Amino acid sequence: MLRWCSRSIFLQVVLGLVLGIICGLALPEYSAQLKPLGDGFIKLIKMLIGLIVFCVVVSGISGAGDLKKVGRIGLKSVIYFEILTTIALVIGLVFAFTTGIGSGANIHLDQLAAADIGDIGDIAQRGQHMHTTTQFLMNLIPTSVIGAFAENNILQVLLFSVLFGSALNLVGEAASGISRLINELSHVIFRIMGMIVRLAPIGVFGAIAFTTSKYGLDSLQHLGSLVGLFYLTCVAFVTLILGLVMRLSGLKMWPLLKYLREELMIVMGTASSDAVLPQIMRKLEHLGIGSSTVGLVIPTGYSFNLDGFSIYLTLAIVFIANATGTPLAMTDLLTILLVSLITSKGAHGIPGSALVILAATLTAIPAIPVVGLVLVLAVDWFMGIGRALTNLIGNCVATVAIARWEKDIDIQRANKVLSGQQGYTFQPRKPVAPAHQQEF
Repeated sequence: MLRWCSRSIFLQVVLGLVLGIICGLALPEYSAQLKPLGDGFIKLIKMLIGLIVFCVVVSGISGAGDLKKVGRIGLKSVIYFEILTTIALVIGLVFAFTTGIGSGANIHLDQLAAADIGDIGDIAQRGQHMHTTTQFLMNLIPTSVIGAFAENNILQVLLFSVLFGSALNLVGEAASGISRLINELSHVIFRIMGMIVRLAPIGVFGAIAFTTSKYGLDSLQHLGSLVGLFYLTCVAFVTLILGLVMRLSGLKMWPLLKYLREELMIVMGTASSDAVLPQIMRKLEHLGIGSSTVGLVIPTGYSFNLDGFSIYLTLAIVFIANATGTPLAMTDLLTILLVSLITSKGAHGIPGSALVILAATLTAIPAIPVVGLVLVLAVDWFMGIGRALTNLIGNCVATVAIARWEKDIDIQRANKVLSGQQGYTFQPRKPVAPAHQQEF
């Protein structure tokens, strides 16, 4: 048993999760000081995210051979993301109105104003600048390349990576030395990531111990009607919508979730999908999906395909409206959908993104008080777990679907991997020669 546990990162994460809950309950004062373990693990991952995205995207584009393929994948990704994001927003609205979540709370605005809302004013102020299309597009362009990497702004890094990879592809043989350097760099970066991944159980232990000591076991089990409905909606979306997409792609949802169980456990413990981005990309490549498709869809999806975040937005907005007794007209509902489609894009790189983007959406709907953010502030961390899990699953399914659409997936290999006939072990990314250097 000990030998099995020492080899399985999944069992180690589960053990860290259980020990974290026990420690949080038995030693609450001590556990309250363990938050840096979880934060430190996430920071270790985040320090490599920019470099990983750059290396993977550049290698994928420079090795694709045909820039038309890159363009096709990008266009198909955008179409898919918009369709699925819209469906997620609509499902959130349907579940919210069907259940009447928040109705009967009878919370008055003067009560909210008198409450201890901390930085809500600052959050609302930041949110006011997030809902214009022009601002969003301008934020895609970094002030400097170094600044994009320094701030870990994934959208800006992605833009530069696409341009850099396309330029390498066009230059061809004259840039072969740079291509080899980037491939070798990716080999080193993934070796470092393999070392950091082994710390996941410690990170999960620290995050869960702190959370349990702060909120108590009761709050972990009974998070309230809003959190319960949110998770129910996410499960319905994953099972029905994403399950249908997987079937249309020739695969099944449950085997995919089982295949990704270690990464999902890490996300559940840390409430951050950043922590597993490198492993997810390697596992999808092992599944039989082309590296160029994985390298473009996953980093883009982390900012553009936020299914869990979309469900959260519409549920939270309707909850706040119902709780404060604010009637919503049909025009308000349409405004929620249209604004949310814009504000949800690029949320990944914003500190406190959930509350900031929620504030941005609320400022576009004057009928709903922005101060209502305080109602969801207390449970935001718990909902963050569901957001991260649903976002991650949605992006993995998106990669499978787009790869199938692009005919860039080996279905036979994928079925063997998902059925357990072909095991997976995390390995450092192997250098891949650019298209003009590949040997056939």
